[in-house]
Amino acid sequence: MAFSTATVTTAPYGSWKSPITSDDVSGATKDLGGTTIDGRGRLIWLEFRPTESGRGVLVLEPENNGGEAVDITPKEFGVRTLAQEYGGGAFTVSGDVVFFANYNDQRLYKQSISSLDVPPVPLTPDYGGPLVSYADGRLDARFNRFISVREDRRESSLNPPTTIVSIALGSKDLQEPEVLVSGSDFYAFPRLDSKSERITWIQWNHPSMPWDKTELWVGYISENGEIYKRVCIAGNDPSRVESPTEPKWSLDGELFFVTDKENGFWNIHKWIEFENKVVSVYSLEAEFTRPLWTYGMNSYEFVESSKQKNLIACSYRQHGKSYLGIIDVQGSKLTVIDFPCTDINNITSGNDCLYVEGASEVLPSSVAKVTFDDDKSKAVDFNIIWSSSPDSLKYSSYISKPEFIEFPTEVPGQNAYAYFYPPSNPDFQASKEEKPPLLLKSHGGPTQETRGILNLSVQYWTSRGWAVVDVNYGGSTGYGRVYRERLLRQWGIVDVNDCCSCATYLVDSGKVDKERLCIMGGSAGGYTTLAVLAFRDTFQAGASLYGVSESFDTSISLSRLISMYCQCKFYTANQVKIIIGMTFIVLTVKVNKLTMHANL
Repeated sequence: MAFSTATVTTAPYGSWKSPITSDDVSGATKDLGGTTIDGRGRLIWLEFRPTESGRGVLVLEPENNGGEAVDITPKEFGVRTLAQEYGGGAFTVSGDVVFFANYNDQRLYKQSISSLDVPPVPLTPDYGGPLVSYADGRLDARFNRFISVREDRRESSLNPPTTIVSIALGSKDLQEPEVLVSGSDFYAFPRLDSKSERITWIQWNHPSMPWDKTELWVGYISENGEIYKRVCIAGNDPSRVESPTEPKWSLDGELFFVTDKENGFWNIHKWIEFENKVVSVYSLEAEFTRPLWTYGMNSYEFVESSKQKNLIACSYRQHGKSYLGIIDVQGSKLTVIDFPCTDINNITSGNDCLYVEGASEVLPSSVAKVTFDDDKSKAVDFNIIWSSSPDSLKYSSYISKPEFIEFPTEVPGQNAYAYFYPPSNPDFQASKEEKPPLLLKSHGGPTQETRGILNLSVQYWTSRGWAVVDVNYGGSTGYGRVYRERLLRQWGIVDVNDCCSCATYLVDSGKVDKERLCIMGGSAGGYTTLAVLAFRDTFQAGASLYGVSESFDTSISLSRLISMYCQCKFYTANQVKIIIGMTFIVLTVKVNKLTMHANL
């Protein structure tokens, strides 16, 4: 469908009409919750559907090209785990059986893929509510059990214990899971070798976050299924802080993982077991994984070629862009694969192919099937299997493509990064004398990373004549440990300064109007928004979405609250800005006139 016309109308920035509606932004995009393959090599993915109130549904790839994908999950179930709140790793597949966590009761279930008329069977006890959650599990065929991370909120939801447990599969009666590993505050990535003789995992404790400091362990499994010996592989050196993550056993029984110990960037390493030594597989100032916000990340896979067995397909991120690569482990050589996505998340190995979760400035989050030549040196075929927002492509003529910018911060010699989106609409133009208003976005986390990919929530504004800039302030991941540690004990300072510096840089560059600067953010980014409005005079208005802030007296009626705060003559400009940012009240303000309008 084409929306643009031959006539171009001259109108002020911000007043342009756009076919991209709020309904398109809120309802058109599905989220992806992971991918894997079944015993026949068919792709299975988890999608969260806004049209079904966000229900998580497992979907099976069509058997033939052009065929229809098949829903695996029955309508009365939803696949999602609440482990560590953010979840992830809610399902896994072994052969013809899928294991998944059900959202409503948080119990684990198993289901036959080939017999979808047979309802899922529960594997864990019913505790009378969603009190116990499971995530990041794997089948242990040797002992006919399921190994999983468990978060138990039966006694306390404030600080629930997390453990690694085994769940018996052969018993007719449901049994209480057996604890295999405990004692630390958090666990992730329990992974078994091909013979189920060794298990690896990562663990960490308060107050560290998993991108700050973790430990990688290996446990040796006895004949009765117990862990009788444990060895810490990485993260136990008191002289150096590191955050190992994503451990994985090769078919030959070698342990690989990602850590940032050597150069401050998450690179792939290998454990030499007989020497108890860790060596780098390939060293590069780039990130070969992402911060562990959710379970189930899969940034690299083992692949084989006709000439070489020790190959690793991987994704890495450098200078604001993702790359797909093949590492020759023996030769310590990296081959970059020509690939149309500039942002890559998870990789799943299929039968003579890779399924890659990626996106670009013109492609929404998608899953692509990539086929290689025999040597695995180049991609010979590229197919989109799944798209988060296939309808977004009809707005291609309205899409604003981001410019990756590097701008100076308040610290001399220190720069930060952002993606700048200029206004874009083929039906409108502004006068040459006018500069566009700016909407600056401050991401959450605060140690997440914004990426320059197609996002209708950005295009909603740019197609109406706004400029948008998405900032990776100091503390963001994607740029190494030194960069993300800029925010240590400096939250509310570094992020605030960098957002203001970015806006000032764009003003000085002649890209935006100094008198029309706005900021918005959610969660941690909402706090940054509040702090910017309260303590700096760079921005004229802002919106905090579920920002971190102090609560107010809920005994005061909402109408009374608005009435009090709208008497702006009693408040200074900064006080008004603080009031505007209070959680759950969305307000717009023109500070120089101290007038406010509530939109509730």
